[in-house]
Amino acid sequence: MLTVRRSKVYTRWFSWYSRRQFRKHFHTVRVSVSPETLAMELRFPVIFYCNHAYWWDGFWSQLCTEEFFRQNLYIIIEYQQLVKHRFFTRLGAFSIDRSRPRSAVQTLDYAAECLTQASLKQNALWVFPQGMIEHVDKQPIRFFNGASSIVSRVLQRTAGIYLVSVVSRIEYLEEQRPDLFLSFRGPQFIERYGFSGQQVLTQHMQDETIEHLAWLKEKIVSGNTRGFQVLVRGADSVNKRVDRLKLFTGLRKQ
Repeated sequence: MLTVRRSKVYTRWFSWYSRRQFRKHFHTVRVSVSPETLAMELRFPVIFYCNHAYWWDGFWSQLCTEEFFRQNLYIIIEYQQLVKHRFFTRLGAFSIDRSRPRSAVQTLDYAAECLTQASLKQNALWVFPQGMIEHVDKQPIRFFNGASSIVSRVLQRTAGIYLVSVVSRIEYLEEQRPDLFLSFRGPQFIERYGFSGQQVLTQHMQDETIEHLAWLKEKIVSGNTRGFQVLVRGADSVNKRVDRLKLFTGLRKQ
């Protein structure tokens, strides 16, 4: 198992690098975050559970943490992938190997330890319970029980934990580059004596993610994206640059 070896230097570098990549490859990165999510109590840990449809998923978790939250970021990455990109351990990543049950249990215990350690910041874990990248519109969505198992372990150590549904969708709209949309729903607070079991919680997270993704798709299709703020803006499309050049040279009237 690969564990976290956090580095402020690596984190600052990755912050610069990821924003540069977003500006290069996207027209905009737009995010909607509920006020309740921004108002979470720092003394309780949080798990952000997300659909897993894109290579970019690990990048925007860092971006959103910097923009919106006062948190220690942790993220679980498949062992085979983290071995190839070990520098992510410097940013808060640790591994899970589902092919080795004993190692997977060790990861779940380690996640609970990270979430319940003493800190002035909120401890936050980002998980992608599908376990692999799947098309954003693939149905039905199936989650592994790892996230709910971590919740169970955390509740043995502390009185409560937040769960927040986060979904992402990339769409080509009116620009040469695509737009990345991210949506954070309000937190669900789970108390130690209100925990209904791992299977029930996993099913709830699946259902919430399916409904959340449908809501986001409808917002984009209808063009009703008010409430999404632009975190990163990339270069304009070629046609817009050509139009500006024509306007500047007098070849096109305003």
